[in-house]
This record gives sequence, C-alpha cells and structure tokens, in this order.
Amino acid sequence: MSNKVVGESVPKIDAATKVRGQRKFPQDFNMEGQLYAKVVWSEYPHARVLKIDISPAEALPGVVAVLTSKDVPVNEYGINIMDQPMLVGEGKKVRWLGDRIAIVIAESEKIAQEACQRVRVEYEPLPVVSDPREAMKPDAPLIHEERGDSNILKHIKIRKGDIEKGFAKADVVIESYYFTPHVEHAYMQPEAGVGYIDEQGRVTVIAAAQWSHDDLHQISHMLDLPLDGVREIVPAIGGAFGGREDMYIQHLLALCAYCVRRPVKMVFDREESIRNTGKRHPYYMKYRTGATRDGKLTAVEIELISDAGAYASTSVAVLSNSASFAAGPYIVPNAKVDAYTVYTNNAVTMAMRGFGSTQPPVAYETQMNKLAEALGMDPVELRMKNLLEDGSIALTGNPMPKGVGIKETLRQAALASGWREEGGHWIKPDLGTPSAPYRRRGIGVACGYKNVGYSFGFDDKTGAVVELAFDESGEIVRALVKVGASEVGEGSHTALAQIAAEALGIDYAKVRVALVDTSVVPDAGSSSASRHVYISGNAVMRACQEALHKREAALRDETGEKHVVGKYEYHGRSVRPTTPYDPETGMCDPHISYGYAAQIALVEVDVETGETEVLEVWAAQDVGKAINPGMVKGQAGGGVHMGLGYALTEEFIQKEGLVKTRRFSEYHIPTTADMPHELETIIVEVPDPTGPFGAKGVGEMTTLPTAPAILSAIHDAVGVWIDNLPATAEKVWRAMQSKS
Repeated sequence: MSNKVVGESVPKIDAATKVRGQRKFPQDFNMEGQLYAKVVWSEYPHARVLKIDISPAEALPGVVAVLTSKDVPVNEYGINIMDQPMLVGEGKKVRWLGDRIAIVIAESEKIAQEACQRVRVEYEPLPVVSDPREAMKPDAPLIHEERGDSNILKHIKIRKGDIEKGFAKADVVIESYYFTPHVEHAYMQPEAGVGYIDEQGRVTVIAAAQWSHDDLHQISHMLDLPLDGVREIVPAIGGAFGGREDMYIQHLLALCAYCVRRPVKMVFDREESIRNTGKRHPYYMKYRTGATRDGKLTAVEIELISDAGAYASTSVAVLSNSASFAAGPYIVPNAKVDAYTVYTNNAVTMAMRGFGSTQPPVAYETQMNKLAEALGMDPVELRMKNLLEDGSIALTGNPMPKGVGIKETLRQAALASGWREEGGHWIKPDLGTPSAPYRRRGIGVACGYKNVGYSFGFDDKTGAVVELAFDESGEIVRALVKVGASEVGEGSHTALAQIAAEALGIDYAKVRVALVDTSVVPDAGSSSASRHVYISGNAVMRACQEALHKREAALRDETGEKHVVGKYEYHGRSVRPTTPYDPETGMCDPHISYGYAAQIALVEVDVETGETEVLEVWAAQDVGKAINPGMVKGQAGGGVHMGLGYALTEEFIQKEGLVKTRRFSEYHIPTTADMPHELETIIVEVPDPTGPFGAKGVGEMTTLPTAPAILSAIHDAVGVWIDNLPATAEKVWRAMQSKS
C-alpha cells in the first residue's frame, strides 16, 4: 500500500467541526412547531400507585397532552430483559425513584414543568430493600413478585480443580472483604433529543445512543410497530462511558411523537440526569487467595454480590464478565467462584466503562499485593510468576488465545517506573524524598484485563458498507463508510476511516464516515465492549477488500461500468465463537479477544490529613496494533482520570433508595489539578492475529488497574490497606489512627 495511515496519529475525523461549534448535539436540534415534554417522576423508591389524577395538569393553558400508562401500546422495555414499565399505572408498583408516572407535553418547557407539579399521585409506600445482601435473604420483600420468590436475578458458579487441595498446598492464605460503590457516568451532555414523525411516517428520534439499532427493537415493541416504522438518528454525543447503552430518553421521545404526531423536544436537567439514570454496579467481594512460599498461586475462593438496582438492564452480562475475570490475569489451578446480582430499590445499575471488569481488580490486585507483603516478595516479581501467557488455562477452563500481552505490559511499566530486574528478581525503585516532612511517599502496581467484543455465546456481528467513487482512469477519488457504530468520543469513526484508507490504499482525507441513521447505515452493534476497532474494523476492512476485488474485475472487463459509484457491503460475525457458562462448573470459552493493561502509581500521603496526591502514573496497555497512537494516549488519560476518581473521591450515595447525591457539587470528580503530575503512556503491541492489522480494543482497559495501583501505593506509603472505595482522606486518616 502506498498510503500508510494505520499507526499514524491523524486528527480525529470530527475534531474540526466540534471545535468550530458546527457539529450538533441532541439538545441543539429544534423543529418547526415543536412541543416540549417533561416527566412526572416517582416520589418513592418502592410503592404501589393507587391513583393518578391528571385533570389539574390537563386544565393548564398550553398543555397539549398528559400521557400515562394507558397511552403506551405495550408497556414494557429493557435492553436484555423487558422488565421495565414505560410508565407506571394505577395498581402497579414503582421500584426506584427513576420510575415515571406521566409525561406532560406542552407548548413550552415552563408550562410542561408547571403541569408536572399539578399531577396528583396517591401512593401506598412499601418496604424498601437497599442492601443486596439483605435482599438475598428468603424473607426479604420482593422487588419483582412476578419473577419468582427471590430477589436474586442471577447466580453464576465456577468450579475449577479441587479447591480444598489447592488451599492445602498453600503456605500463605490471604482473606479479605472489599466494597466498590455506585458510580455516576458524569457525561457532560445530559439526556436530550427530539421525537417526530418523518416524511415516510416513521416514528423518529434524534438522541445520543450507544446502540441505535437495539433501541429500534425496544421502541418498536413498546409502540407495537413494525421495525421499519421506527428510526433513530445519532448526532454528536457529549460523553457516554456506557451510560447511553440503556434507553433513558429515546423511548420517551418516541412515545410523545407517536401520541401527538408533532415534534416534541425533551431535555433533562442535571438533577434529573443524576437522580433518574443508571450507575456502575456496587460490588461486595469476599476473597480468599492461597500461594506457596515461592509465590505460585494455588487456589482462590471468591464471592461477588452486585447490586442490580430496580431492573435488570445489563446486570446479568456485567456479572458474567466479573465472574470470568474474578481471579485476574493469573494462572490459578483451583478455584471456586459464586457470583450474584440482586434486585434492590436502588438506582438501576448498568454498563459503565469496564463492564464488570472494573470492580474485581480492586480485590484481586489488592490480594496479590497483600500476598507479596506476606511472602516478602516484590509485587512485580510475584505477578510475573503467575501471569497468563498464550495457551494458559484461564479461570473458565479455556486456553488463552494468541496475543496475551499482560507480561509485556507489566514489564514495560515496571522498567519505565524504575524497577530493575537482576538475576531473575525484580527490585523496587528508590522513591526519593517526600515533598514535606508530614508526607510519605509510596509506589503501587496493578494489572488488569478484559474482553474485546461480546461474550458467552452472544453473537457478535456487524455490517459495513463502503461506497466508492472513481475518476475516469478508475482510481478511487472518494470513499464513504457506512457503519452503525456510534461515535461517543472514543474515536471509533477515525480508526475505522484509517482502516478503510489503509485497506483501499488511498489517502485518509478521501474517506468519510456516515453519521448513524438507522435508515441508512447497517447495524454494527453497540459502542461497548471495546469492540468497534476489532469487530467493526474487521467488517470495514473486508468490505474494502471486496470493493478492490470487484474494481479490479471491472477494470479487466472492457464492458464493465468502471466510472460509477460502487457500493460494497459486508456483514460479518466474530471470527472466534464463544460459549456460555456451564451451569454447574462454569467452564466455557467466554470471550473472543482480550486487551491487557498494567499501571504503576507513585503517590504522597499527608499523614496529618490522610489526603492522597498522585504524583505519577505509568500506564501500559497492550492494544495489539495502535491504529492511532494519539488516540490511545487520549484513552489512557481518560481511563486514568476515571480510575483515579474511582480510587479516591467518587461515590453516588443513596440511603434507603433515596438519592443523596443530587448534583455535581455533591459528586467529587477529579479536576485537572487532581490528575497525576506526570502520566507516561506506554503502548504495547502484541498482535491479535484475528484483529484488523493485529488490533485489539483499548477503551476500557485503561481504567482497570488505576484504583488498585493507587491503593497499593497508599499502603506502601503509610502501611494501611483501604479495602472500601473510595479511599477518601478521612478513611485513610482513620485507618492510620486505628493502626497507630
């Protein structure tokens, strides 16, 4: 190929238009004659709705309609399990504060808001279940009576080897209990959009979404319409991190347009967004880990309990991931895992960056650091003795596919941060002098790994269309890539354009990627699972290869039409099939591909206040092949930022199902001043032979090791383990006081 673009840090394909303010986000859209809608939210986390009186709202001048459950053709939806009501009607239950009673549609947003306050709802409060451990008990109040006699949504078991013999071989056993909290996605653009009837009579929604084609299935079911009677358009998206995977506004807009047959705009304010949308799952994690004196792991026993909140969302899939990665990227011959996700009356929990692979590293990496201390062994050395390699047997009994780069990521991160390898042993670096007498310096290490693509037998498929325009000599002058991959800021459209340019042998500037409009682009699956570069990239590359093949055939055929636009379509599936858990043993081949990361954090802890300052982070990630190294570095920066907040400051707080964290002033996101003074990004390239040009995924992996690396560094500095996130200054200070 004459035009090498893969591996180059070209600018993001949408950077210029965003900087100039030319790209529209959902709240920027307005249509002639549009109305405005607001939601009447539940006042209770658990209650039966006895009566709904909408007449005072309907009487307000300017109100066009007040929608209730009676206006919904099929009053159910859900991304995996359709257990959520669109609107809760009389005689039915609200199960969290995010349940909706009614939608007011009016001539202005102000009128709609005032009318919402006039809707009168009578409730019968019910017992609130807010702790998943309590919700698991046989006598706990049921959240979903119709689903059986238990609040346990899913129980996954993994049984590998002989757990008793494994612990009998151990010279050291570490047992600990860990907790990770609810976390808010905190994207800058709140939920917003417009619903309308398009020129072909389709119910159409303009909104931010991570999987527009799946939204179509849910909306068409809810409205009892054929699939081709619904359309979704995804403009620029102001952040996602998993939070746009479930529908929180798309179906509301669709219902409004369906009922009033006029354009309807809806925009959540920040409090609505925080109070009434999904969060990262809290996890309660019990770990018991055994190792021999020479540092070889012998056994792990693990219990994971996740809080699913009021509805299923993706909790089963998230739990499935957590269970498969529960022991970390290590060879463990004997294992017992019991993983549960449980209904409560808390906020719905859902996809968030890492998708079930963010919580377990807090436990399994802290276990490794505690083992290293108990064995008197360097933490890098202990890991190197146990890390997975090509062909290693994973926790779920499957051999690891080619391209396992976890050892190389750890090696490069360790060397970059000052560790030395001498005579087969790793030696920790000198940390220098703290910046003040009341501060202590510490360094910590952590690893992580995660799937790329869908898992456990879920068919990962995508479609891509490449349209080419030729000049008179048959040379390509323009290429348009159509693929239903939502661009949520991670740069997937840029990477796909680079892959297309490289595959076609043309200049990157000649490639365009169509915006997502379900009436135009094929289904590419969700912008999740760090999958688009790998899955959609493969589809785009093969569509381009097919295009070149057909062009060459046309050029050889003198009667062929070589001067017209050529359209080439490819629909592909993952190259490596996966299988679901065996219900008794958990043995399976769970994932298509994997990405790997290792990080080392240098911190200073103020012994007088407990405040932790992160001085430097060395972040190494194996991406297989860096399609765009600049974007990989951007992902590392964002991942470390999110991991730092997870470690030290972020917690969405609820009490008995009632939200206490209402706005950003009460939710402590790290600022640029809180970021590491230095962040060294290390790109490791251990190719996956099945990925486009060897590429894997990277988006989620960059956040997995950050929190446990910081926890390890805190311990190295002041000698205390913080097993309950976030490690706030108060928690660290209290732990130091207890220790002294």
